[in-house]
Amino acid sequence: MSEVEKTQLDYFRDVTSQLKEMRHYAQNNIETLSAQWLAFDAGEYKHKEFADQINTLLNEQGKLLDNIDATIQNIEIEINHQEQES
Repeated sequence: MSEVEKTQLDYFRDVTSQLKEMRHYAQNNIETLSAQWLAFDAGEYKHKEFADQINTLLNEQGKLLDNIDATIQNIEIEINHQEQES
């Protein structure tokens, strides 16, 4: 039995699905980092240096989430475009 090769559209859908899963984990990371930042900034641990380091991580994770969202949107636009052409 031979395998059917994936089309570019199939590949785009697969990548979009994987990116959506990554977005889910990125959002969970932001929530976890936020809780840790609060603990080091104003909570029970009160350690400015670690609060600053975690804040940097939080900002970078936020940028990653934004970039994942933008990429998902761009690929979905291309998927819609290709579906309309066929």
